[in-house]
This record gives sequence, C-alpha cells and structure tokens, in this order.
Amino acid sequence: MLGNILLLSILNLFITICVAELRVKILTTVFFKSTMEAEALMMQVHKSESAVIGIYTYDIARSKVQKATRMAREEGFPLRLTVTPEEE
Repeated sequence: MLGNILLLSILNLFITICVAELRVKILTTVFFKSTMEAEALMMQVHKSESAVIGIYTYDIARSKVQKATRMAREEGFPLRLTVTPEEE
C-alpha cells in the first residue's frame, strides 16, 4: 500500500488459446511493454502459468483488464487476466 492508494498487480496473464501476435499487441498497446518485454512475459506465462504484468492503482488496473479482454474478444480469442492486491 502506498499512502492511501491500494496498488494492485495484474496477475496471471493466462491465455488459453491465443496467438502470440495478439498477445504481443495487447501487451504493447494496453500495458505499454516493449516487444522484448512482451515476449519475455509470454515465456514466463508459458513456463509458470502466470506473470505480473504491472502494478497499478485499482481503477487503472480494472481499465487495462477490460481493454485487454475486449481486444481479445473482438479477435475471437479467450483471455483471462486477474487483478490481485499487491503484497506488502
């Protein structure tokens, strides 16, 4: 917790059946990751089934999750993101 702002991790970018190109697009456009960061996050998810994508305030985290989920659905792919409180 930072002051009165609860920080949240967007955890478990678990993509069941989603092409790598779409994953990179979401990570670069919604979460502003570089292509190299996006590819490293995808490898982490592949190996451990989850990754912390970023730490945001609650409203920003929810907004990013909604935008990423909407982008995947519009392309016809399932996507699961979770927002979890940051451990202190």
